[in-house]
Amino acid sequence: YRYSQFYMEDSFCHYNMFNHHFFDGKAALEVCRTFLQEDKGEGVIMVTDPPFGGLVEPLAVTFKKLIAMWKEGQSQDSSHKELPIFWIFPYFFESRIRQFFPSFCMLDYQVDYDNHALYKHGKTGRKQSPVRIFTNIPPNKIILPREEGYRFCALCQRYVSLENQHCEHCNSCTSKDGRKWNHCFLCKKCVKPSWIHCSICSHCALPDHSCGGPKDGCFICGELDHKRSTCPKIATSKKVNKAVRKQKQRKSSKMKMGTTKGQSMNHTSVTRKKNRRERAHQYL
Repeated sequence: YRYSQFYMEDSFCHYNMFNHHFFDGKAALEVCRTFLQEDKGEGVIMVTDPPFGGLVEPLAVTFKKLIAMWKEGQSQDSSHKELPIFWIFPYFFESRIRQFFPSFCMLDYQVDYDNHALYKHGKTGRKQSPVRIFTNIPPNKIILPREEGYRFCALCQRYVSLENQHCEHCNSCTSKDGRKWNHCFLCKKCVKPSWIHCSICSHCALPDHSCGGPKDGCFICGELDHKRSTCPKIATSKKVNKAVRKQKQRKSSKMKMGTTKGQSMNHTSVTRKKNRRERAHQYL
């Protein structure tokens, strides 16, 4: 909304990227369409930096609608082209983003925010920013600054951070969070340096993780053939939880009553002492 105070209607659209809604109606929609299809869409790049708390799926649906709008202005010979996109988002959403956009890759560039306490590079913020750039542009065409600690990996054909070492077993620069990852021969992949291989879980995890818990399936009985919502023991579980809640409520109400009685008794004793003093003063 604040940008509308500086930009005219023909160069700015107030837009909700989660539901593809233009606040100024069809007029704003046509402004966006004209912009995307101008000169057959040549030179248009979509750069998006959505809130990190937003779901990936509605964003992906919206972006695909903008891509379709851009493709309307393309000729049949250019139907194979894609709208270049830079999607700024945390690295741990990589699998979700690639689920909707398989052609996307994650750049190793760490995005910092000067006005954000958590994502600001330096001593006052998080040491390594988790924010990355997802794009459908080939990574070998994007040059990252060497003065900021990036190098070109000839084997991966892309720029990576200096700490991101090439693993000869995975045949890739595997680090996602900016630290050097270690290869686990049992898991047959590289993992974070703080993880160790757990023989009980048969995979790498943090040293203080809980073993033996059901990874999938039902949270009530632990069976893998159904979920919690269809568990045959859900009625029993609800009754037990209800009984526990009632018991806690009774204990809480008893404690409150005991406190109230104690306060009223103290108040009564103070009042009686005060009355005795007043009567004593009357006889003096």
